Formats: sequence, C-alpha cells, structure tokens
Amino acid sequence: MTSVCPFAKAARPDDVCLRKSSEKNVKCRAENDGKDKKEPNESSSVLPKCPFGYDSHTFKLGPLSCVLCQAILFDTRKCIPCSHKFCNACISRFKDCPLCGADIEKTEPDKDLQDTVDRFIEGHARIKRSQVNMESKEVNSHNNKVTYEDVSLERGAFLVQQAMRAFRAHNVLSAKSRLILCAEDIREQLERMGNSSELCSQLGAVLGMLGDCCRAMGDTGSAIGYFEESIEFLSKLPSDDLEVMHTLSVSLNKIGDLKYYDGDLRAARSYYSRSLDVRRNALKDQSNGPSLTLDVAVSLSKVADVDRSIGNENVAIEGFTEAIKCLESLTLSPSESGLEERRQSVLEFLKNQLSENQAVSSV
Repeated sequence: MTSVCPFAKAARPDDVCLRKSSEKNVKCRAENDGKDKKEPNESSSVLPKCPFGYDSHTFKLGPLSCVLCQAILFDTRKCIPCSHKFCNACISRFKDCPLCGADIEKTEPDKDLQDTVDRFIEGHARIKRSQVNMESKEVNSHNNKVTYEDVSLERGAFLVQQAMRAFRAHNVLSAKSRLILCAEDIREQLERMGNSSELCSQLGAVLGMLGDCCRAMGDTGSAIGYFEESIEFLSKLPSDDLEVMHTLSVSLNKIGDLKYYDGDLRAARSYYSRSLDVRRNALKDQSNGPSLTLDVAVSLSKVADVDRSIGNENVAIEGFTEAIKCLESLTLSPSESGLEERRQSVLEFLKNQLSENQAVSSV
C-alpha cells in the first residue's frame, strides 16, 4: 500500500493527514495569545476537546480504537472472561489477552460497541463545521465571544489514516472497509462537483490502496479491477505531477506482477512497458531526479525479465544492460543512504542476471 496519504502530499502516513489541521491550530493559538491582550469584549477562539479523544490537533487512541492495530475498531470482539475488546482479526492471533494476560476462553461479538464505532464514523468523523461559528458563548465576566473550530479530522484523511494503520497491522478487512467508505465519499463529490485534479488524484490513490488490500487477501480479480480503475483516474491528471505519475506507474507494475504470477507473460510485459514509458517521460521533465532514475531502472529490469522468460534473450540483455548503465551513472549524496542501498540492491540483481546469461552461454 502506498505510504503517502492522498489527502496530504509529500508527507508521512500518520503525520501528513494532520499537517494542515495542526498548522491551522498552531496559528489559532498564536492569534489567541495576541487576543488575550486586547479588550475584553473582542471575540476569541478556543480549541475544542473531543470527548472521545479524537480531534484535529491531538489525535490519539481513544476508547473506540484497538490497542493492537491502533486503528479504530472493526468487527469488535470481547474476550471472555476478562472483557477486554479488540478487532477480531487482531485478537484471533492470541491465546492470552495482550492487556491482562488472562487465558482467552472464547471471544464474543460486541455489537453495542461496534454500533457506536460505526455511528462515530458516520457522524463525528464526517462533521464539517465552518471555521467561524457565529453562535457564541459568554465566558468569565468579560463577555468574551468564543467560537469553536472543527473538532474532527476531514473524513477522507481520517479514513485513510485508519486504513493505513490497520493494513500495517495485517488487519486487511478493516483497511478495506475504511477505504471503500472513502472511495464512496470521493465518488459522491465527483458526481456533485465534476472531475477535478485533486479529486481524481485522491480517488486514484485510494483505489490503488484497495487493490493492495485485495491482493493481500488473494483476490487477484478484484485487485486488478481496482488497479485498472486507479489507472483510469490517474491518467486524467497532468503528467508534470511527479507523485501522481509515480502512483500511476506503481499501479501499472502491480497489475504486471499479478499477470506475471498468473503466467500471462505477454500481458505482464504490456503493463511493465506502460509503466516504463510513464517513468521515462517523468525523468525527461526531471532529469536530475535520482529516485526517478531508480524507478526507470526497476522498470527496465521487469521488462527484460519477461523478455527472457518468453525467449527474447538478446532483447533482455539489452534491457538489463541499459538498467545497469542508468544506475552506474547515478551519483548520490551521503544524505541519500536509503536510495543508495536500493541502488546497490537493484544493481546486484541486474549483474546477476547478466552473469547467469554468460554462464549459460559458456555451457
């Protein structure tokens, strides 16, 4: 699954979805500090406190979350006899309660708590308040007007965040459920507002994540369907958006992988080649991008590997050789140690492929 939240570009999964909200709240606090020095009758702003522990500034685990996957509860189960509650997929891996150590005799569905979670998702997580509420309250003896901000994460960001947490903890059904809700929301917005780059980008990314979920569950047909739909939406976007183009190329490669493992090598090569074209075009616009060069080398190796499998050995050698030249021409700084490790790994694979060919030829 993609590591970047489609609702917040160029940031990490758990932090990124909150960045805009956090920045907004920091700004709000700074304004409040200044307002404290003003006349008592001037209005001020007070940060909200969600009774469940979910708010846009200090999102944390609350009573509706599973302590194992750290995502909001899904298919809630209560352990007997200790009564601690977890997601079914999470607790099914334990014989003793992870919280208290008691033997788990059995687990029972907790419909009441799950209903509360579902109401939370449909209600609290969906709240869309205006930034300034004209209704006010009088506080203290100074008759200050207090306005309240939105206490919830934007629904799409919230659902993707929870899906990412669940997926990392191998609670795939939970992740898929949250992403389906998110995709439905975006589709509704597309119908209401028409196609836009932002919405198409978000839906393309979410559909790709759904493809990852289905692939993890062994549902190849559904995975390909989601990846294809992801490609459809991402292909509508400008090619100068590098993040979008990367996501598009990854979706193409994932379908290629599924076709490859299914034995359909011709189809696999077609998808790998399309991914290679996307990455080459992106590299033309950003000729000094080291990560793009690595991506191109990976795509070249995938195409060459299929060429070898279908008997086009000379074409495969050309592909492996071109990929090696790409990587050997790449100069990375000491701060790019992660890319260097990846470069060495791919380079080793490519050289092994050429060595195998030389060994076969000598025999």
